Amino acid sequence: MLPADQFTKYLAIENLPPEEAVHVLGDFLVFYLVRNPGAAFSLGEGVTWLFTLALAAVAVIIVVLAVTRIRSRLWAVALGLLLGGALGNLTDRVFRDPGFPIGHVVDFIHTPWMMPAIYNVADIFIVSMMIGVALLVLIGIGFDGSRETRVADETADAEAAEPEASEADAAEPALESESAASGDADAHVADAAGDGAGDDPAERD
Repeated sequence: MLPADQFTKYLAIENLPPEEAVHVLGDFLVFYLVRNPGAAFSLGEGVTWLFTLALAAVAVIIVVLAVTRIRSRLWAVALGLLLGGALGNLTDRVFRDPGFPIGHVVDFIHTPWMMPAIYNVADIFIVSMMIGVALLVLIGIGFDGSRETRVADETADAEAAEPEASEADAAEPALESESAASGDADAHVADAAGDGAGDDPAERD
């Protein structure tokens, strides 16, 4: 991610005229080379060092999480790409003119149909992976992939319960048959007892 971002910035600096629109696909994709001292939409140009600290803090937090808590592949991919994007812009803040820690970020991608901002490859991964992180949180997948494990356990429990339910369903007709047979036998015994009790004693004599 970091090499791809820096390589595309190198190509932009070497081949694009500064602050002059180059229409690649009409107004759908325009290359416009600028050096941005601020954040998105050129906000905060006077406090560039704050963005340097923020990017550094994000990078440190991601590394700590990756080492200590991340066990989910999805989280590893999302945070890894987010880290790459943050390091891409942090590299500009540290090494590009006018120097550390207020270096200007190289932006050159412009899509006026989508947003007025001019951005770079690192920005694309930062925004897309922030959306990815939000989706992982909404879905409920933990850093250790716990939701995936819980779903698998629930599926296994459901599969284990199905044979038991089938056996119980199969046993019900047998129980009903036994109950019916027992009821018929009791009825026969009662009829026989009734016939014996109704005989005339004189007839027996």
